[in-house]
Amino acid sequence: MLSVARADLGHQQDFALYVRSSTIKKVTLIKQRRLLDAFFKVDEAVLRHERFDGSLSPELNRLCLERGDGVTALLYQPQSDSLVLVRQFRYPAWVRQGPGWILETVAGMLDKAEAPQETMRREILEETGYQVCNLQHVSTFYLTPGGSSERIFLYYGEVAVDERRESGGGLADENEDIEVIEIAVDDAFAAVDQGEIVDAKTLIALMWFRNRRLQT
Repeated sequence: MLSVARADLGHQQDFALYVRSSTIKKVTLIKQRRLLDAFFKVDEAVLRHERFDGSLSPELNRLCLERGDGVTALLYQPQSDSLVLVRQFRYPAWVRQGPGWILETVAGMLDKAEAPQETMRREILEETGYQVCNLQHVSTFYLTPGGSSERIFLYYGEVAVDERRESGGGLADENEDIEVIEIAVDDAFAAVDQGEIVDAKTLIALMWFRNRRLQT
């Protein structure tokens, strides 16, 4: 349906206006309560929302995992035409016979006292040891909008060997154990094509980067 609508509009700007106007709907929040208040928080809401035919839905129960927002950055090293990624153990990626240790872009939770770029620069230094001055904001997106309010702020930055100030590896007092991996760009693209990149934010970053290279 969306592709047909886009073709009918025929112009990218018109399509953007269509998307914005189609999302302005009425939502009535009837009640809300917190079911879990720990590092992760879970809220339950009872609500009604406007339907596409203009009517209101019946009362609906919805759950939302509230864990704050996150930042991530794809780091490119022009001298070697390589990308700086990290690998660490992720318990949720280990359960159900998952790999556990997965290749990712540098990432972290957004500190409410910092701007997203400030948090990103700090995370890059802690995890990889690189000091990055210029970061380009690529996109902000939801990872799992059906269950979580978390947004990811995606950045792109370029680094050089002489900009590495520390060894990286994460913070010892947070028991982080992070491996810094420099991978050739072509190898990273091949990993995407072969289904070896299983982290969503990293897939988005690499596909954006491949498209960027095709356009230059």
